[in-house]
Amino acid sequence: MFSKACEYGIRASIFIATKSSKGIRVGIKDVAKEIDSPEPFTAKIMQILTKNGIIHSAKGVGGGFEVSNEAVKSIKLIQIVDAIDGNKIYSGCGIGLKECSETHPCPVHHEFKKIRGLLLEMLTKTTLEQLASDVKSGDFFLKTLNINE
Repeated sequence: MFSKACEYGIRASIFIATKSSKGIRVGIKDVAKEIDSPEPFTAKIMQILTKNGIIHSAKGVGGGFEVSNEAVKSIKLIQIVDAIDGNKIYSGCGIGLKECSETHPCPVHHEFKKIRGLLLEMLTKTTLEQLASDVKSGDFFLKTLNINE
């Protein structure tokens, strides 16, 4: 549903928020490792998130990525999705037609419209703070479980 870059961006934002809540800035290597993403790809995603004011980047000794306690409360998931993927996911056609509307619907238009509405509602209501809190609780995870470990 989301692009790979967007998935990584969401996971990176949550990871950084969990560390920031403890006063810890994280470097690009740590972010890439934690979200299972190639480092150069992670760096590009972090540039987008920083440029859009979602993540703060501090350079130099003791630098890294962080999210302020105030910002984490107000950043909505929709801001991360919009920054990386734009609004196509909740405004586009379910099967990718360039023109799809109430008057000229695709075969999945009406059902997909309901799903898009629910997705938009979830993205608009969910804060980065909620997601980071869920991960910090230990009940939710950012990585898949490796059964070989």
